[in-house]
Amino acid sequence: MSSPYHPADIERDAREYWESSRAFEVQERDDKEKFYCLTMFPYPSGKLHMGHVRVFTISDVIARYQRMQGKHVLQPMGWDAFGMPAENAAIQHGVPPAAWTYENIDYMRGQLKRLGYGYDWSREVTTCRPEYYRWEQWLFTRLFSKGLVYRKNSVVNWDPVDQTVLANEQVIDGRGWRSGALVERREIPQWFMKITAYADELLEKLDEMPGWPESVKTMQRNWIGRSEGLELAFEVQGESEPLRVYTTRPDTLYGVTYMAVAAEHPLAKKAAAGNPELAAFVEECKKTDAAEATLETMEKKGMPLGINAVHPLTGEAVPLWVANFVLMGYGTGAVMAVPGHDARDWEFAKKYGLPIRQVITPADGGSIDLEDGAYVDRGVLVNSDSYDGLDYDAAFTALAEHFESASLGERKVNYRLRDWGVSRQRYWGTPIPIVYCDDCGAVPVPEDQLPVVLPEDVEVTGEGSPLKKMPEFYETTCPKCGKPARRETDTFDTFVESSWYYARYASPDCDTAMLDERAGYWLPVDQYTGGVEHAILHLLYARFFQKLLRDEGLSAADEPFTNLLTQGMVLNNGAKMSKSKGNTVDPQALIDEYGADTVRVFMMFAAPPEQALEWSDDGVAGAFRFLKRFWHAVNEHAGAGGPSALDPAELNATQKDLRRKTHQTIAKISDDLGRRQSFNTAVAAIMELLNAVTRFDDHSAAGRAVVQEALEAAVLMLSPMAPHVCHELWQVLGHKSVLIDQPWPRADEGALEMDRIELVVQVNGKLRGRISVAPDEDRDAIGQLALDDPNVQRFVAGKAVRKTIVVPGRLVNIVV
Repeated sequence: MSSPYHPADIERDAREYWESSRAFEVQERDDKEKFYCLTMFPYPSGKLHMGHVRVFTISDVIARYQRMQGKHVLQPMGWDAFGMPAENAAIQHGVPPAAWTYENIDYMRGQLKRLGYGYDWSREVTTCRPEYYRWEQWLFTRLFSKGLVYRKNSVVNWDPVDQTVLANEQVIDGRGWRSGALVERREIPQWFMKITAYADELLEKLDEMPGWPESVKTMQRNWIGRSEGLELAFEVQGESEPLRVYTTRPDTLYGVTYMAVAAEHPLAKKAAAGNPELAAFVEECKKTDAAEATLETMEKKGMPLGINAVHPLTGEAVPLWVANFVLMGYGTGAVMAVPGHDARDWEFAKKYGLPIRQVITPADGGSIDLEDGAYVDRGVLVNSDSYDGLDYDAAFTALAEHFESASLGERKVNYRLRDWGVSRQRYWGTPIPIVYCDDCGAVPVPEDQLPVVLPEDVEVTGEGSPLKKMPEFYETTCPKCGKPARRETDTFDTFVESSWYYARYASPDCDTAMLDERAGYWLPVDQYTGGVEHAILHLLYARFFQKLLRDEGLSAADEPFTNLLTQGMVLNNGAKMSKSKGNTVDPQALIDEYGADTVRVFMMFAAPPEQALEWSDDGVAGAFRFLKRFWHAVNEHAGAGGPSALDPAELNATQKDLRRKTHQTIAKISDDLGRRQSFNTAVAAIMELLNAVTRFDDHSAAGRAVVQEALEAAVLMLSPMAPHVCHELWQVLGHKSVLIDQPWPRADEGALEMDRIELVVQVNGKLRGRISVAPDEDRDAIGQLALDDPNVQRFVAGKAVRKTIVVPGRLVNIVV
């Protein structure tokens, strides 16, 4: 009778061994190939959710597998600790954000340890600690000196409840993603990082990243959005400065019938000053959020400014309008409108009765009706004076040469990507290391005065940042002239902290530099895992930061992550788990009931990693039953005494079959984990091997030796998914060494060879029998064996055999 399966005791013992032996702490060494395995670090919200458990388990399985391949594996963990939730919790519970955050970190660290993840906790980083954010402040001052950061007024999405700027992606249906408040457009001074200076490299390097999913690379290409066009100057009647616009479709220039400017454009402001109705409309436009998705779907509105531009080719007057779909922060804040060949311009022109003119016709000679909608495809120019008959490329070149020779325009490459606005009007974030002096302007904080430490013992009320009410924080002296000055009270966007944390893990205790020589050993990350929702912002910003680190001489790597795995969500009844839906499942409760290994095995078995995982209570119970069955199978085998040595030459056919199954499973799972990252099929293969072992009824010395080999292989291969129980079972099987130091099993090619193989026999395509043949039997002999089979004879007797088709290793088809 084997001992019962008690996960709590088994898992505690395994964790205590790993911790006391410091099993996952690593230092740099040159005698092994390094493997840096990393998961996107969590926000310390209070408790792990199932999405965390899934992604962390996937990464841990990869790390443990690579360690068994003989690689020197680093798998660190840390905390993305700044952000709005801590401020919201402070308002609700009257606890300073720092205290709330540190308490959550302590609890969640304990949860991660309970799940058995092989983290090097000696490298733990917490982004709200001054010893961490000191170095991003330092980098910001370096970028300031290089001209890669700057401050300018910018139209932003302003959340009037949270009192902060929102990124476009944080605006959902016109409302703030956290507060739900209607978002407004405001113009305020903001600090920007010049990510556009790296736009070409960010785009081009995507072609050299075979380890990333194509879907993610496509999203980044579209986000960067490189386009080639012309920037043109339109004179404005009564104005000394021309109105400049950028267009990728200069071939449609003769179709311009109006122009539109943003509400914040100087021409709109000037016209509105003497027109109350226009002024009211301009204010209304400012309350529309600046997200592109909103601009695409909202009702297009506008008002005429009462002034005209002059068409640069025809000299015609072109009326100027202010429109709610034009943003000051995009391009020049003005657009030329071609309603005949742009859907948005057509919609606007129809609404306000503006002219619609055809200047492009289909290249195939077909006809179009602009009453039905705009014709947006490229074609051949018509109604375009001397340019009639030219196609897009020829027209582009001819018009570019015309405008450049007249100094009225130039060819230009534009990007959809905008410089990264990193200012946030909130408290719980990294202070921006800038001092404002009336005489010297914006002055970076000197290196010997860093970090600018964020005060942690504060009261957060929700009404703006408390830093603005703390003269002890913002009153300072100018580093240049020594006169009284004012410290910046904005803090960094939290994406700044998460854009370089992966590099800091390499040298987390370095207090003399952002990174040291250890970064050269570990970077780039070999395997990065996280949600596809981070495909654009986090992953693009991290790529940008890696290039900044490289150009600062801190790292030699061009890219931060060699391979990327984006896992699917965890669903419950078809919907993403969330507190608001009330469909969450507490991982801790499941660990208490079934053990961490059960939760891990279910997560790996329920779905391929890149697909959504549908939660199933029955599936969790099934994973527990499998581990209990596995436990009993190993213990019952071991309880019968130690096995004899395995001699493959002495095995009978049944014993060879089980040994073949063992080594087929090793070959399959090695491919599943090493190449395909198909964890669900790996677990299924181990289940099949266990079934084969339990069906095998042979208690001879040779039979027990074959079972010992099968169970040892199963324990080793299951250990990345269920490390605690496998740690114990390895000892049960008689080993003095610990499993964590064992190599991955290798498939024995000799065991995979088969004495006989079974082929299906068909007559005229219908199954009529089966034959057993040697693997190397020649085709003629196979054909004759098929014809001689008694069952096949019933269907071919007395008939002429026209053809015998042999498909090696699979079937024989006899045509009569």
